[in-house]
Amino acid sequence: MAKEKEIKSIEDLPGVGPATAEKLRQAGYTTLEQVAVASPFELAELLGISADNAKKAIDAAKQATTINYLEASKVLERRLSIGKISTGSKGLDELLGGGVETNGITEAYGKFSSGKTQLGFQLSVNVQLPVGKGGLGGGTLFIDTESTFRPERIQEMAKAIGLDPKTVLDNIYVVRATTVEQQILTVERADKLITEKGIKLIVVDSLTSLFRAEFIGRGGLAERQQKLNAHVHKLQNLADTFNLAVYVTNQVIDNPAILFGDPTIPVGGNIIAHAATTRLYMRKSKEDKRIVRIVDSPNLPEGEVVIKITPEGIRD
Repeated sequence: MAKEKEIKSIEDLPGVGPATAEKLRQAGYTTLEQVAVASPFELAELLGISADNAKKAIDAAKQATTINYLEASKVLERRLSIGKISTGSKGLDELLGGGVETNGITEAYGKFSSGKTQLGFQLSVNVQLPVGKGGLGGGTLFIDTESTFRPERIQEMAKAIGLDPKTVLDNIYVVRATTVEQQILTVERADKLITEKGIKLIVVDSLTSLFRAEFIGRGGLAERQQKLNAHVHKLQNLADTFNLAVYVTNQVIDNPAILFGDPTIPVGGNIIAHAATTRLYMRKSKEDKRIVRIVDSPNLPEGEVVIKITPEGIRD
């Protein structure tokens, strides 16, 4: 009796060959999970096959996919292994429950000069401190989409906490992304760099600027949101796989529908809102002071704190 073919990808599904698999991929069905939840009639129409054959492919995809159950106690164990990176401000660390945490995406949004990039620099330095001293003893992958990275600023911050500036700079790997494709590919191919260089923090400054520049008008909105969604999910996947922290900055727009109060809203809509583990709203105050507010977090209460951006870095 012939042994049943093991199904590992969409090409292995009954009635699906390389050409049909390519059709599926172009229509957005790239994984067995996506085929498993498809409608037989939709798949039949797309591939030009009978509804019965489409149903066979869907059933086979369902059989080949697995759901991994985990006891809540095991989830708690994992949560206990989460690392925290100090922001340089005790007040902000307390607000964040100890600092910017691994296994998640921390998003900071705000207007120009609100301190988002400065916080990214400070985290890139502090992550190199030993575990228990405010760091994770690791390096940083810094994806710069707005030409904001300043090595001189990193040097100032490193000296201020007693680290060797050259060593700190050598542990920050900067990618100057000028297109959406470069930004996406940097994250898609980051696995090897993370493993080889001991990366414990990914900074994307800014997450949305290239997407806004390349996908203009309502016509490009659906494609923009689709690509942005896949991009932030890959960032979350890296955070989970390698127990690292992801810090992203986001641009803002003014919502004309808000007549009273602050009309500032972050770019990216619901996709970023759902993807970010912790959302911070940063705004400029008097002189070197900035106000940081937790807008959303699954385990932290809303609250705000005043920080200072000094020549040495972020402080209380």
